[in-house]
Formats: sequence, structure tokens, C-alpha cells
Amino acid sequence: MSRSELSLSEHLADSIVEIIRTERLVPGDALASSRDLARRFDVTTPTVREALRRLEATGVVEFRHGSGTYVGPGSERRLLANPHLPHGSRESVLELVEARLVLEPAVAAAAARTRVPEAVERLRTAAANALHPPRESLRASVHFHVVLAAASGNALLRETVEALLQVRAREQVEIRHRYNDRARDHAEHVEIFEAVRDGDADAAERLTREHLGFIREAVLAADFPDTHDTDDTNDTDTTTPTAHTRDSAAAEPGVRR
Repeated sequence: MSRSELSLSEHLADSIVEIIRTERLVPGDALASSRDLARRFDVTTPTVREALRRLEATGVVEFRHGSGTYVGPGSERRLLANPHLPHGSRESVLELVEARLVLEPAVAAAAARTRVPEAVERLRTAAANALHPPRESLRASVHFHVVLAAASGNALLRETVEALLQVRAREQVEIRHRYNDRARDHAEHVEIFEAVRDGDADAAERLTREHLGFIREAVLAADFPDTHDTDDTNDTDTTTPTAHTRDSAAAEPGVRR
């Protein structure tokens, strides 16, 4: 594709996004066909398809075989997560926990001050997610801490937490394998929910910091497989499942904690 054609597809992608915005389409709504869009913008159908593929890569649209093109969940997202990262190690899991420690206590305090009613009610339900086994196939949008950020009323905070969990989906699974007392995890989520519900910003911040601090301690104390010895075929441990084998058995990323 020439530079001019690439520029055209970029501009066309912007125009399609503008259609989604001005027509107030939401995720799941159908878009016009590629032929109709080509006629509307006086371009070729392949150019439209190239623009749609660009939008698909960021989740703005999604293709459904035999059905057409639909608005995707990324249509309202302002942060884009990169899912193509190496498998998690102790260092990368700790990096995620420490990033969350910087961000999420303040987010919890903001949620307690604002208390968006619909999000607070969803937070009650999301607290129970901690009782379920860890896996990557669960949508980040129902993750307790994403819903907690949504309760702040700040869409960018919600998207930041959601993108963080999406880009480090494998590390999230590792966290839940290491912090595996489901009853304790659930009880801590309930305490955070109650602080937000009651509008106690100080308690919400403190409880979230303590919760993530406990997770950090569990990660530090846990055993991690040595991911640097993959070429050693004479000393393979066949009895202990690794993070890689757990991840390969899981579905697409998008987890909750």
C-alpha cells in the first residue's frame, strides 16, 4: 500500500469513528456495509476494508463472520493495551503490583468521595469475583478494581486501570495463583466496597493499600519457575505446572481480581 493510500485509510478510519460518535452508536451496534461506506466517502471498497482493519486492531470495530461489522468495545477506550508481551516472571508480577499500589488506593478514595450509584451497585456484585478460580477468559470490565475505578466517575481512571489489567493479564493470573485464599480475598473486597458505599474515603484508601500490600507479600514469598532455562532439555521438571502451562490452558486475556 502506498503512502497516499495509507494516509487515506487513516483519514477514513477517523471518519468512521466520527460516524460512530455522531450517530451515538454503542458497542454491539451494526455499522453500514463496506460497500455503503465506500459509496458514502467516494472511495474503493478495499480502502474501506483497510480502514476497518485498522479500527479492528484497536477494538473500535469487530467483524462477525456472515453478519457484518459492529461497533467494538474499544470504541470508547482512550488507552490501548498491548497484549503481545512475554510471559510473567516474579519481576513483572511485582512491577504490576507496585504500579497498582501507586494508583489504586487514590482511586478507591476518589470512588468513596464520588460514589457513582450504578457503579457502587456493580461493585457489590464484583466483590464476589474473588471467590471464583483465576482464569484469563473473564472480562476486565467486571474486574472488582475496574468497577471500583468506575465508581469514581472518572472515565479515564477506569480506562487506565482496565488497560493496566489487560496489558498484564498473565501477571494478573499469577497474582491470583499466589494470593489464593479466596475467602480472604473476598472479605477484603467486601471491606473496600463497604468503605466506598459509606463514603469513607480514608478507609477506602487504607483498605485498598493494605489489600495490595498483602498481595505483594504473597508474590515475594512465592516460588516462580525459572523462565530462563527453557533450552535445558536434560533437567526438565515434569511434576510442577509452570505459569506457561497454566496460561496456555486459559482462554483469551481479560481477567478479574
